Amino acid sequence: MVGLLQKPARVSVRARATVLSTTSWVLFATSGPVAKTVMAAGWSPAAVTSARIGLAAAILIPVVAVMRPQALRFRRAELGLLFGYGLLGVAGVQLLFFVAISRVPVGVAMVLVNLAPALVALWVRLVRRTRLPGLVWLGIGLAVAGLVLVAEIWHGVRLDLIGLAAGLAAAVCSAGYFLIGERGANRHDSFGLTAGGLAIGAVAVIVVAPPWLPGSGMLDVSAGIGGLHAPVWLILVLLAALGTALPYLAGLRALRDLPPALASVLSLVEPLVAAGLAWVLLGQALGPLQLVGAAALLAGAVVVQLAAPQSGAT
Repeated sequence: MVGLLQKPARVSVRARATVLSTTSWVLFATSGPVAKTVMAAGWSPAAVTSARIGLAAAILIPVVAVMRPQALRFRRAELGLLFGYGLLGVAGVQLLFFVAISRVPVGVAMVLVNLAPALVALWVRLVRRTRLPGLVWLGIGLAVAGLVLVAEIWHGVRLDLIGLAAGLAAAVCSAGYFLIGERGANRHDSFGLTAGGLAIGAVAVIVVAPPWLPGSGMLDVSAGIGGLHAPVWLILVLLAALGTALPYLAGLRALRDLPPALASVLSLVEPLVAAGLAWVLLGQALGPLQLVGAAALLAGAVVVQLAAPQSGAT
């Protein structure tokens, strides 16, 4: 009887975590079109990334300091997780992705960085020695194949070893986000780890790509999307709060109750939602093959969701 009561409880916890994780990646995806309006106003992609992470840290740290001050206290044993999360999960993914898209087509870079689910599954199998159901591998393969179709990587493909290496390195950092995030979320307060990780990531990104390079006058330039217009500084604040701090926080909290192999597959929702928004907001319609790819991606995510182990042990 106790077992029957505990199983629905575990399912409910994982269902909540799945919703949190999916919400996180949907918010990350919606930040794409918003960031694009800032770039259209004259900001470089690297400067926008630097500004959004720096502002996200500046927004979240005071909130956590007031509401949960104890969350910002880290034991010495937790510093490795904190710096790993900030340098890999925040700074590494962002910086290496921009190196990749500067040298290879965006679609290729997207596919490379989204190899993270396969890397997470390999880590769980080979390092943790946890056997994953065959359907998990099938779902991951189906989802990645769907992403290849959505991204249409065969258009304008050119071989650039540095770009390919940067894309693969971004995938490694993305896998680190899930694996380190899972361990950190189970050892420390999610609010504190998110705030601290964003602060460390912001320092690393700002050193490489200072957000003030576009010039102070660029903050008052008007930018718009969908018929709405606002100054760049306001768009950056919204991008930092709703498109960076909140999704990082939701994603990390989800990793407390969600196996990293499953959480990493849910991250493939981001490029799918981004493609849908580009269709609705920017008129960039998806072709027949891309629609097939979208269906395959969703099917793969569902297969992994149904086949993944119920416990968070993986």
